[in-house]
Amino acid sequence: MSKLISIIVNCYNGEKYLKQTLESIQKQNYTNWELIFWDNQSTDNSKAIFDSFNEPRFKYFYSEKFTSLYEARNLACRKCNGEFIAFLDCDDWWYDDFLSERESFFLNKQFKFSYSKFHYFFQKSDKFKINYENELPNGKIYDFLSKNYQVAISGLIVSKDLLEKINFFNKEFNIIGDYDAVMKISKIEEAHVIQKPLLSIRIHGENFSDRHRKMSFKEFKKWYFFQERDSFFNKNKFFFQKKLLHFFIVSITPKFLKDLLKKK
Repeated sequence: MSKLISIIVNCYNGEKYLKQTLESIQKQNYTNWELIFWDNQSTDNSKAIFDSFNEPRFKYFYSEKFTSLYEARNLACRKCNGEFIAFLDCDDWWYDDFLSERESFFLNKQFKFSYSKFHYFFQKSDKFKINYENELPNGKIYDFLSKNYQVAISGLIVSKDLLEKINFFNKEFNIIGDYDAVMKISKIEEAHVIQKPLLSIRIHGENFSDRHRKMSFKEFKKWYFFQERDSFFNKNKFFFQKKLLHFFIVSITPKFLKDLLKKK
C-alpha cells in the first residue's frame, strides 16, 4: 500500500496565484495524499478559492490568531496524518509527477528527506530558468549546502519523525526557517535527490524575502552567531561568512542607491 503524504500549504492573503497552486496538487499522479491548508487569518478571497475545489482530500484550518510563518508551519505540521510531509508555497506550483517521482524514496528506509531541482519562473518576462545546471548531490549534503544552498521548501519532502526530532521549525524566523531546518537535518540524515525539475518557484517582485531584505540579513546574522561551533560549522565557516556578507550588501544596497541618486 502506498504511503500517505501530507501536503502543507500555508496561506496569508494568497489569492493571486492560489488556484494554480491548488490545481497542481489535485493533478498529482500519486494519489495517496492529504492537503493541510493553513489559513493564517487571510482577509482576501483565499478561502473562497479553496472552497471552489470539490476535493475531499483538501482539509481547511483557520488559525486562531495571526502568527509568524514558521509558527504557522509548525501548527500545520501537527495536523498532518502522513508519514511524510511536503510543503508548497501558495505562489508556486508542482508538476504532475512531483510526488510520483518520489515513490521509491517513500519506501526506502535509508532516506528521510528528499529534494529536487526546480525552475525559477520569472513572472515579468514569462521565462523559466533551472536552478542548478550541474548534478545535485545526494547522501551527506551539509558541506554542499554550506557553499551552494539549492533546496526550495516547495520542493522538499521530510519524514514527520525527522521534523519531530529537530523540534520542527524555529518559530522566531520569518524567512530562513526552512534553511535552518534543512541545515539541521542534513547533519544527521542522508538526502535523497531527484535530478529533474519537479516544480516552479514564482519570482514576481512581491515575494516576502524580496520585500524584507533587512529582515533576511538580521535573521541570518542571528543564525550565524547562535550556531553550535561543531565540526560541521567550523569546516564551512568561511562560506557562512560570505553568505552573511551577501545578505548585508543586499540589505543596504537599495538605500545606498537611493542616496546616491539624491546627490546627483
